[in-house]
Amino acid sequence: MTDAASEPTPPPTPFHDLDAYVALPRMSGLALSPDGTRLVTAVSTLDAKRTRYVTALWEVDPAGERPARRLTRSAKGESAARFASTGDLLFTSRRPDADAEPDDDAPAALWLLPADGAEARVVAARRAGIDGVVVAQDAPVVVVASDVLPSAADDADDERLIGARKDAKVSAVLHTGYPVRYWDHDLGPATPHLFAADLGDVAGTAEAGAAAPRLALRDLAPDAGTALLHQDAVLSPDGRTVVTQWIRPEARGGQREQLVAVDVATGERRVLVADPDADVFAPVVSPDSRRVAYARQTRSTPAAAPQVQLWVAGLEGDAAPRRVAADWDRWPHEIAWTRDGAGLLVGADDLGRGPVFHVDLATDAVTRVTADDAVLTDLRVSPDGGTLYAMRTSYAAPAHPVRVDLAAALASGTPVEAVALPAPAPLPALPGTLTEVSATAEDGVEVRSWLVLPEGASAADPAPLLLWIHGGPLGSWNAWSWRWNPWIMAARGYAVLLPDPALSTGYGQDFVQRGWGAWGAAPYTDLMAATDAAVARPDVDETRTGAMGGSFGGYMANWVAGHTDRFRAVVTHASLWALDQFGPTTDDAFYWEREMTPEMAAEHSPHRSVERIVTPMLVVHGDKDYRVPIGEGLRLWYELLSRSGLPADEDGRTPHRFLYFPDENHWVLAPQHAKVWYQVVEAFLAEHVLGRSGDDLPPLPEVLG
Repeated sequence: MTDAASEPTPPPTPFHDLDAYVALPRMSGLALSPDGTRLVTAVSTLDAKRTRYVTALWEVDPAGERPARRLTRSAKGESAARFASTGDLLFTSRRPDADAEPDDDAPAALWLLPADGAEARVVAARRAGIDGVVVAQDAPVVVVASDVLPSAADDADDERLIGARKDAKVSAVLHTGYPVRYWDHDLGPATPHLFAADLGDVAGTAEAGAAAPRLALRDLAPDAGTALLHQDAVLSPDGRTVVTQWIRPEARGGQREQLVAVDVATGERRVLVADPDADVFAPVVSPDSRRVAYARQTRSTPAAAPQVQLWVAGLEGDAAPRRVAADWDRWPHEIAWTRDGAGLLVGADDLGRGPVFHVDLATDAVTRVTADDAVLTDLRVSPDGGTLYAMRTSYAAPAHPVRVDLAAALASGTPVEAVALPAPAPLPALPGTLTEVSATAEDGVEVRSWLVLPEGASAADPAPLLLWIHGGPLGSWNAWSWRWNPWIMAARGYAVLLPDPALSTGYGQDFVQRGWGAWGAAPYTDLMAATDAAVARPDVDETRTGAMGGSFGGYMANWVAGHTDRFRAVVTHASLWALDQFGPTTDDAFYWEREMTPEMAAEHSPHRSVERIVTPMLVVHGDKDYRVPIGEGLRLWYELLSRSGLPADEDGRTPHRFLYFPDENHWVLAPQHAKVWYQVVEAFLAEHVLGRSGDDLPPLPEVLG
């Protein structure tokens, strides 16, 4: 019999144990059936080797009465769930196809899970794979994205050319334009095309022994070239028209984003919105298939920050584009139509949250719908228009499905709280509390922050503080992050400050403008003001502080290191170091050039203050990062050792550290790499912020060698 006293004590929360943390299920996405009786979300869990995440589809009861049930199960996983107008569920997966030869390297195919409960089957496959699935709400039409090689004469030729490149082990690409890569992957030589199909072609069940019928895919844009690299296609509810973002190359390596409408039956394409002063994207077609709502982002200049606005246009050219709710000082990030077509439901950052707002198209009146201290995404409206389903996330909980009484909110004009639905996974217990901190900046503007406090923090036992700086820079600390999760550090006794300095969204256009073209000015002084407010609390220890940031937050961490010695340690991840080097080498150089003039780069580049850095720094970078190329991390590392105020000594010893991931990108995604990231960060902070040494230091992971 096992001695109960010898059994290991389970951790109080998953955040106390990194193995338990990386094993937490992660929910994302939401699909609603046409009749409103079924909701489907995706859940990612560790595979058997605990080295990658595998996603499965789960059904959630919209009424909130039945427990969630799993719909799919495979070693390859499933994603991109969409309900067709028939009630069948479409998804993509690399799982084995029973009607094809076994292939461990098979690309993702389009699968159909019939509404009648029959077994899922492949309905479309291409050698290049299938993704970007969109469906029509009221018609059996589906549109998918798939890459096509530019010289391919037809599908058979495209498959032959793909095989020839693979067999010859040729990866070379001859580019004729810009860009050549994006975030974490190389572009070309194949480019995305849109393919349409009639789901009636695969209706019913194949006879015993017969292969399942396949969709006849029709290329809607054979001349697309690179125009659909960032496409966000949608189908009109009647299935007649595809509306998508369309990229037009410009002189000097630039590009412009338009909206085009493509006739599904004929492939005829026409420009829907082409704005010389802005890029347009995120189209959503009205329930009557006559109008399109979309986001419009003005072109920034070195002196003027962009504005993101809400616009509506006629789908048939019968109504000129017009701005909606022009006096509303918020940026839309998600748009959905009400079922009657009289209004829009819009998600927008707002004071450290991301509520849903209702925009009345007749009056332009904007009213808040949800009262949650959270961000709501994946907005889905019930067929009767009375209920809104969404995914809710905040720093109190990861994304999970919720139901909102939309009818009550609109009738009363009062925001309502969303109600959580029975989810596939319980929400994790937290090792502390979440509160808000407010500070006053040098120019008198309020700067607000979230503050994560560990359990037990008090005036008698104040917690050491970690300043975490968000990326973007146009963003907000308002949603759960699995990669930068403050609760892991709270479980180790730290308070974590999550401030929204100048350039953050959700505080109005003027707040963004305060930091535009001057990253080292108001954003920096706002961060210092927020830190001052946090350490003024009796439950926070002013003498033990560290600063951390990733991407633009890494830029700010580098800037902080060169402009103050108030922090005992600085962690900088995927960070911008030399702006004159970063600007031309990032994957979207034309965008950054609009703000990053030579004068701005010279005045606000962190590398120019390297001699003043006297704080130990942990540099983290992935070699496959194309947004902030590895050259930034390599140059930062060498200049810390050779030119900083804390250089390597005569024996090459240094307090600085460089955590390098050869096969990670802007994010550290592999679960075991995420563990390494947190372990190295914890050990580095324990040494320099907490003053621990020797056997008192947390051990570095043995997998580092």
